[in-house]
Amino acid sequence: MWQPVEMLSPRGFLGHVANVGVKDETLDFLLVVSEVPSVAAGVFTRNRFAGPCVDISRAHVAGGVLSALVAVSKNANVALGDIGRRDARAVVDAAARLLEVDHASVAIAATGVIGRRLPVERVTGHLSAMSAAEHKALGPLDLVEAARAIMTTDTVPKAASVGVGNAVVAGIAKGVGMIAPDMATLLAFFFTDAEVSAAALDAMFRRVVGKTFNCLSIDTDTSTSDTALVMANGLAGPVEADALEEALGCVALDLVKQVARDGEGATKLLEVTVEDARDEEQAKRVARLVVDSPLVKTAVHGADPNWGRVAMAVGKAQDDLDIDPERTVIRFAGTEVYPGRVDDVGLARLARSMREDSVSISVSLGCGDASATVWGCDLSAEYVRINADYTT
Repeated sequence: MWQPVEMLSPRGFLGHVANVGVKDETLDFLLVVSEVPSVAAGVFTRNRFAGPCVDISRAHVAGGVLSALVAVSKNANVALGDIGRRDARAVVDAAARLLEVDHASVAIAATGVIGRRLPVERVTGHLSAMSAAEHKALGPLDLVEAARAIMTTDTVPKAASVGVGNAVVAGIAKGVGMIAPDMATLLAFFFTDAEVSAAALDAMFRRVVGKTFNCLSIDTDTSTSDTALVMANGLAGPVEADALEEALGCVALDLVKQVARDGEGATKLLEVTVEDARDEEQAKRVARLVVDSPLVKTAVHGADPNWGRVAMAVGKAQDDLDIDPERTVIRFAGTEVYPGRVDDVGLARLARSMREDSVSISVSLGCGDASATVWGCDLSAEYVRINADYTT
């Protein structure tokens, strides 16, 4: 079984964070290095405008082994054609030279504004300076600082870790906007010293992503840079497979909830569970319709237990002919609001509960025995302000 730990880092991982001048004086550069080659797996965006960092990392992770990860924030290096591809390769090559490893064992990620060229000379120049300093800039991996280095409009760094057997599973993530499940959503990096085969790690990581990051939605927009990576260097020895997957899932879910709570302009975490569905796919799809509805989100923001908006959102599953309003049950915070009726006293009680920082909605479809939960947040005027001013 896994046990929570106070942000411990797995053995054998070194880190370095810096400001290299991508945008301002905040941290914008992260390098994570494994002291021994790590088994690796990854899941990436399916957006047709995927950035070159995604293309490169997808190819390198396919080999099943990584030595390092380099990430740049405040610039996504997307929609730039050949220039963007050359810049991404230049950063990978500079990191490989610094570490004296094969460039194919280095993954890269970038996040931030789209369509503006990365100041590649600053990034590669920083890596060259690290080389001249004989790696003195590398130290024990600090998860919180690593998470801080990949932030864009995030207001807080997002990190989590658990112990499993003799090993540690740790993860960091960034993301508050342009977040909707179409693989892993946002940037999320996991590190563990557990020993596991490449095939087993890939299979369990995809299952974990499917139940966590692919069940997260802030604003229905899928990013061009979504990358989720896991590196396992094996220095702690083998861990029982089910326990390792449970630990990965625990860290991933913790990060998902941190992202949802920090959604752009968000004031509340929204959790939607669909039960008694035909299959898990139907449950997840219907839950997404509810959590993605601007009308549901605004009702949650205003602490308005407007179950009619939930019914409307469920009804948008127009091709699911087995969904029957006569069998559907809607609950707010565990209280049935449809088809049962809630009196004025009950509505006032529900409104008070919806003023909390976490709101739960559940829907029973009466179509089967499958279920799924998705996470998101409310929608406020602050979301519009943040995104209206994003590049100016």
